[in-house]
This record gives sequence, C-alpha cells and structure tokens, in this order.
Amino acid sequence: MTSITTKRSEHGGSEGWSSQRIHWVGIGGSGMSGLARMVRGLGARCSGTDRGESPVVSALRADGFEVGLDQSGSAVAEATTLVVASAAIAEDHPELLRARELGSPVVRYAEMLGRVMSERVGVAVAGTHGKSTTTSLLSHVLIEAGLDPSLIVGANCAQIGGGWRLGGSDLLVAEACEFARSFHHLRPEHAIILNIEADHLDIYDGLDEIVAAFATFAGGIRAEGSLLIQHELPQRMDVIAGLGCAVETLGFAPQADWRVSVEGGRATLRGRDGREHAWRMPMPGEHMAYNAAAAAVTAHRLGAEWGVIERAIEGFAGLDRRMQRLGEVEGVVVIDDYGHHPTEIDTTLRALRDGYSPERLICVFQPHQHSRTRFLMEQFAASFGVADVVLVPEIYFVRDSEQERQQVRAAELVSRLRGRGVQAMHVDPIEAITDQLRLMMRAGDLVVTMGAGDVWRVGHALVGEGA
Repeated sequence: MTSITTKRSEHGGSEGWSSQRIHWVGIGGSGMSGLARMVRGLGARCSGTDRGESPVVSALRADGFEVGLDQSGSAVAEATTLVVASAAIAEDHPELLRARELGSPVVRYAEMLGRVMSERVGVAVAGTHGKSTTTSLLSHVLIEAGLDPSLIVGANCAQIGGGWRLGGSDLLVAEACEFARSFHHLRPEHAIILNIEADHLDIYDGLDEIVAAFATFAGGIRAEGSLLIQHELPQRMDVIAGLGCAVETLGFAPQADWRVSVEGGRATLRGRDGREHAWRMPMPGEHMAYNAAAAAVTAHRLGAEWGVIERAIEGFAGLDRRMQRLGEVEGVVVIDDYGHHPTEIDTTLRALRDGYSPERLICVFQPHQHSRTRFLMEQFAASFGVADVVLVPEIYFVRDSEQERQQVRAAELVSRLRGRGVQAMHVDPIEAITDQLRLMMRAGDLVVTMGAGDVWRVGHALVGEGA
C-alpha cells in the first residue's frame, strides 16, 4: 500500500464549535473526559457532571472545567446546545430527561466522537482485544514521525499525553468499541480490525451478531480509505465482502499480506514485497508483537518512514494496566493488567510466563460483569492453565440487572478451576487479598492482578502506593 497525505480540506474546520455549549453526563470516564477536552480545545464551552469524585474529575476541574456531582438535572441550562452522555448513562437519567424537556439534543459518546471524526482523517482501531494498546502505539509512532495526530484512547498512556491529544494535523486516531454497536457511529478513512470474539453477550445474541456488527463497521470505511484485518480471522470474508476500500491482512500465517514472526524478544514484519522490518519488542508476548505490527503497517500507510516506526516501537513505554510493571517487593515482581476476557487472560499469562520465567505465577483475577462471567464460564475456567495460583474476589458488578447478579458467583469459577487442577481460592474483599498475598508470596514469584474493575488496588497496595 502506498502512503497518503494527512490533509483533507473538504472535511471542514472547527469554526462551528465556538458557538456550542456542551454538557457531558459521565464526564469522569476516560473516553468522555478526553473527548470533552478535545472538543473544548476546538472552541466549545464545556461543562459536565459525574456521580463521584475521582482523579479524572479533579484534573478536569484543575484545567478549568465546570464539573459537578449533582446529577439532578440542574446543571443542564437553557443555553445548552447539546448534551453528551456516556454509554453507561440510562435513558431515564435526570439530566437526559431535563435536556429533552428543554429541547436540547442528546447524543452518546460514540456519536460525538463520530461528529469530531467527520471533520478529520479518521483512523479507527477495532477488535475484541488490543484496542487501547494498538491505538496508543500507533499514536506514539505518528507523534515520533512528526505527523502530529489528535487521539482518543480508553486508557492512560503518559508517553502520548494521557488519553487524549489535540494535534495540528487532520489525523484523528481513536478506539472503535463494539459495545452496544457504538462503533457504527464512526466513518473512518482508515481502520484496523485486530480480532473478533464472543463478548458483550448481554448486548449481542451470539458470535454471528458480533461478526455482523463488525461488518457494518467495516462498511462505514470511506471508499478512498483502507482496512487492515486479522488474516487468521475465520469470518474475515464475511466482514470484508462488498467493501469499496482497500483491504490488507495481517497475521502469523505465510499467506498474510503482512506476516509477523517473533524470536528471542525481536519481532519481524514481512510485507508482500519481501522487505522485512524488525524491532526489539518493548513488551513480551506474540499478541504485543501483533499489536505493534498493526500500528506499524498503519503508520506507514499514513506517511511514517520505516526507520522512524521501528525506533518508535522500541521506545514505547507502555500504558497503564496493560502488563504494567508496578514494581518489585522482596524479590516478587508485581504486574497489573486490564484483561477481563478469557483469550486476554490466557494470552497475557503465557506472555508473562515466557517473558519473566517466574518460579510461581500468581494471578488475582476479578471477574468483570456477571453476565460475561456466566456466558463465558467454561472459557474462563480454561484460561488459567499456566498460572500456579489463582485468587478470585467477588464479581465486579456493572451494567447487569440484580436478577443477573443472582445467577452466578465467583465461587463457581473457583470450583471449575479446582476441577481442572488449578490451585484456586475465593478471597474477598480486596483488602483480604492483599493480606493473603503478603502471607504467601516468596522471592521469585510474579503476581499479576487482572480485571477491568478495581482489582488494580491490590497491586498498588503491595508496592506501597496505597489501596
């Protein structure tokens, strides 16, 4: 594929934003706060509310945002031209009801991101796993290449300025999330589909519906653009059928347009032209090599030179909660990771085993969402095979109904693990896990905390940063 320029004057400008007064409901979320900052940077006046204090809320206030904790509806003023709600906000939320009463339009986060992207050269990163890492890597490479992108990522990556950036070029790099089909609001010029697996089964009725949702997302890519998609994806042809944009594949198979291989901590990427590009891997694991390769191919298409790409990947410092090394305590390495899907767990544990060679690999896994745990119970039970010890707190309750909450308990997962010969125990609350670990840890161990809830507090408490 040939590279493209990063300017599209027909996308328009930001002149219209200065007349907007936008209120953000749930502004404390990582994506919401970043997008709000970006939109304010474009000229809009922004206010917001969240349900509680947090470091994100404090940082927004410190930067001049009006952020309140009263979500009764009083913060939605008659002068409000638009209300943006996060995906977690219910339709009967008082602020949404107040906005409709006043005649102010209400949109979701993904719709707002789509509006911003429509004015720029959008680059969307989709997939069940690896979106945040790949988006951060790609953004880092583009910054190092001098292409000055804007970006929105659902995690904190200090190296690229956090979770958002308003750059000087027309490039906008963003995660494209499949939850509730929110990525259908995006019309990117370039896209990556890293993988597709069963998840969010409280929203989708099986894998076929998820594949169809990704096909719809791919159908929204501009005809003059491109899609990079996993070569080994079983449903790849279903996703790309009828697309008008250019399509290339990335994978480990020799038949892929771009083939990745890993040996001795070094990744090699080989294109159809036979040329090879290689770099020392900044993080262990074939999945990390694959994510970096996806970022590399896309960065090159956007105009980055291979030498810059390779050096930038080698210098990538990682992001929070993605195999993040928190420190070492009395000879025990402590890692924190966001993995909350069976494939992520299995892949990450294997990467840690290979990368660190610990005497014992101790995993603290906090299941995230009761419906996900119930739907994928057997897959979860099979995903801890390389761990020596697994500690499981109660399931993190989010989004599900109280009825769903009653249908499954963490103890059921522990029982399944023991049935497979894994040393597992149910320990709750979080503070008790920290105490248990301090009793059982010994030099040479590696402890990894995993999950999308608040299990990160365990690792931080172990290394002395407070719970």
